[in-house]
Amino acid sequence: MSVDTSPEPQVAPVRQQSLSTAAARNLATTAKSAPQMQEISSRWLLRMLPWVETKGGAYRVNRRLSYTVGDGRVDFVQDGAEVRVIPRELGELALLRGFDDVQVLTALADRCVQRDFRAGETLAERGAPADRLHLIAHGRVSRTTVGQYGDELAVAVLADGERFGDDALLDPDARWESTATAETAGTLLTLSRADFTAVADSAPGLREHLEEFRALPRRRQNHKGEAEIAMSAGHAGEHRLPGAFVDYELKPREYELSVAQTILRVHSRVADLYNGPMNQTAEQLRLTIEALRERQEYELINNREFGLLHNVDFKQRVQPHSGPPTPDDMDEILCRRRGSKFFLAHPRTIAAIGRGFSESGLYPEQVDLGGQQVPAWRGVPILPCDKIPITKENTSSILIMRTGEDNQGVIGLRQTGLPEEYEPGLSVRFMGMNEQALISYLVTTYYSAAVLVPDALGVLENVQIARRSV
Repeated sequence: MSVDTSPEPQVAPVRQQSLSTAAARNLATTAKSAPQMQEISSRWLLRMLPWVETKGGAYRVNRRLSYTVGDGRVDFVQDGAEVRVIPRELGELALLRGFDDVQVLTALADRCVQRDFRAGETLAERGAPADRLHLIAHGRVSRTTVGQYGDELAVAVLADGERFGDDALLDPDARWESTATAETAGTLLTLSRADFTAVADSAPGLREHLEEFRALPRRRQNHKGEAEIAMSAGHAGEHRLPGAFVDYELKPREYELSVAQTILRVHSRVADLYNGPMNQTAEQLRLTIEALRERQEYELINNREFGLLHNVDFKQRVQPHSGPPTPDDMDEILCRRRGSKFFLAHPRTIAAIGRGFSESGLYPEQVDLGGQQVPAWRGVPILPCDKIPITKENTSSILIMRTGEDNQGVIGLRQTGLPEEYEPGLSVRFMGMNEQALISYLVTTYYSAAVLVPDALGVLENVQIARRSV
């Protein structure tokens, strides 16, 4: 007679799906507080954004036609110490925007030469002939020039994905208008005019594209790159007036509402027996909605499709001049737009702003915002948002925005009047009870954000927030 010695099958533990009775009993005995939650933050972004009703689940941003193209950043791939530009990313150059011949773009990418540089190295000298494009794969590069009175002036600080020398590829007489100096060690790729011309000479499609690029109506645009509205001023007599019309983008961007959802489960025994003096379902729902609102704000900041950090126009991205945020850096992003409503920064970044101001002998003023005193710079509130990420290098970003439809700013999108709406734009639907006596509720909120014109939103990137060692 044989004896079965095989081990008994292991039964996987059942995952808890609702609040236990032991936990529920804590709300039904002795003097007590309502359930507390550490995740709740001030959520200033949700409070400050003007919310626009979005019927049909989408919002179309119609803009005046703009000729400003190809101002995006270039991405690279790294294989050990070797860095290569992604061929299609060359389409971010103004003169290659819309050109999609991958074979030709690959030929151009293969002609790019890697150059590793060290801190303090001069990459381009003001006044010298410019014969190549520089694509910064990694590192920080400052551009300076000489002012009218002989002093050195800072022009810009460039970082990963940015470039300089676009004009050198087509203009044989081009010269560097500023000196480019490496602030840190890093890597860039260069494409010479000779290599670019050699590829263009062997690619009829590229030559045709470049001719169309040269023929673009550059003179018929305003300083923002928008199609010019012809007009006459200061004339006398029977001067012939120019005709005009306002041209629009033919393919405006549409923002579709995103969704955040969860299913709240409450055991019927908890709802029946431990519902006094505190309503268990209401408390569970309150904390669930708080968590959902926290996720909503996170997505409004970080979502790759509509998140504010990913929708800042590249001309509105600023690099700090020395790393930590200074009053000069704050002024740099403040001056790029009218009617700025507020700054938004991680609390640790706000602490770094305070240190930077103190080192300069300045102190942020305080302004009243809804009965609460908050720090401000030049009258613009500096509000905390812990959803703005901090990198492992202890750098973060500072957002600044103008808000409202009337101001052509940043707006929040939502749709109200939902079935079983619990709060504006948020619904709680009863889903029934299963055979385990679990009552289910579907909690849903729909939202998005739109930037009406590019200069409504700006960011100070790569801000060093760690305290410097003494």
